[in-house]
Amino acid sequence: MRNLYYILSFFLFGNVATAQHNFKGYIDNDRWQNEVYLSVIEDYRTLEGINDEQIITKVTTGPDGFFQFTGNQLDTAHKIYKLHVDNCTSFNQGSNHFEGHCSDSNDILFIAKNTDTITFPLSFDAQMFCDIVSTNPRTAAFIKVDSLKEVMKFAYSEFRSKASRDLNNKKWFKTLQDFGETLDEPLAELYIYAFLSDRGNQFHDYYLEDLKANSYYDGLLERLQDKYPNTSYTKQYEAELTSDKFIAFPLKESSGFNWIYVGIVVLIISLFFNFWFLISAKKRKAKQHTQAKEQLTKQEQNVLDLLLDNKTNKDIADALFVSVSTVKTHVNNVYKKLNVNSRDELKSLFNS
Repeated sequence: MRNLYYILSFFLFGNVATAQHNFKGYIDNDRWQNEVYLSVIEDYRTLEGINDEQIITKVTTGPDGFFQFTGNQLDTAHKIYKLHVDNCTSFNQGSNHFEGHCSDSNDILFIAKNTDTITFPLSFDAQMFCDIVSTNPRTAAFIKVDSLKEVMKFAYSEFRSKASRDLNNKKWFKTLQDFGETLDEPLAELYIYAFLSDRGNQFHDYYLEDLKANSYYDGLLERLQDKYPNTSYTKQYEAELTSDKFIAFPLKESSGFNWIYVGIVVLIISLFFNFWFLISAKKRKAKQHTQAKEQLTKQEQNVLDLLLDNKTNKDIADALFVSVSTVKTHVNNVYKKLNVNSRDELKSLFNS
């Protein structure tokens, strides 16, 4: 029985027990405070800076600067994570740290899931983390993109003329987009997209022009929907793409004609139909009045006309040469046949 218990425990709980992440590496304790933070990035527009709301946990380094994050609290799907160190501790960080800024900090972005084991062998002072060792080949995708961006920056710095910038825009947009597709990781492509479409950089105007003719952006949306359906990354990208397309394709360009004229035509049509409905309503009302009067005798119709002319019973009696009691009888008959109970209701029926 004991052996059976161990076997069942392995199959029921073994996968849960082993589904743990293990992120480790070293920092320079003389350079940084001896705390390393692990954050999850749900909003790819917040890749840079420090956001306390995104921090999952922190660890204290050993005397040699060694740090390690282990556990099973990470998501089973790939997400964007960040390790960061800074010298803005709780004793001296002030308000800036909580506002997403620390003037003395460093970080590294990577892709991971809950079963990954990753070793960061270089100090956070290093510019490149090319020696990352990971069980997940997607981990270093951002590092590869950053390497290409460094080459891009050098190309832009050679000549700063508009002609050179235009050529570089065309070349590097395609280069980065093509490279992103070869990585087979839409999250890495989002990293590239966030860089190229950032409203604060010099590429944004070219990005809007590129959006008009380049099917790459719709393709990226399809890849995100395929690999990361119903995630915050996909929903955010879809919303931003829709918004930017609205900017890139204003109505007057996308439609080929002036929408003011369309509004005028719609207004004219609306006025025509309102007029038509008004005339039709009057015709229907006149027909209803005629049908209502046809229920009355000739004398009752005379009484009705005088009632609608605000005549009193005595006035009606004098006009028709009958007694007041006879008028009252005719008035009651009119009320009954037309289903009203007062002169006011009678006037509403025929004057509306």
